[in-house]
Amino acid sequence: MVQKSDDQSLKELLKTHSKIVIKFYANWCGICRLFAPKYQKISNKNANENLLFLEINAEENPWSRNMVNITNLPFIATISNEKVIETSSTSKIEYVERMVDRLKQVPQ
Repeated sequence: MVQKSDDQSLKELLKTHSKIVIKFYANWCGICRLFAPKYQKISNKNANENLLFLEINAEENPWSRNMVNITNLPFIATISNEKVIETSSTSKIEYVERMVDRLKQVPQ
């Protein structure tokens, strides 16, 4: 399941969830809209149930955007224990799945 988030809620979620995957988007980004169902599908996999999947509007949330140094949209970031592990400006489902798999391998 994907949760919508913003700067304020992300600050709280970072303290309460050890592993987070974030998709950054903008309302004008067509590729972001096309990628949304694929991202949702990854989040719904049973193997990913211990991860928190978020969606954040990059234009409306400067703190989150700057935390991961967004270069393009859609932009994916994986975070473990409040540290950015990996980022990528991609809409390729296979690459995002590999990012998620690498995040799961990071020790608690």
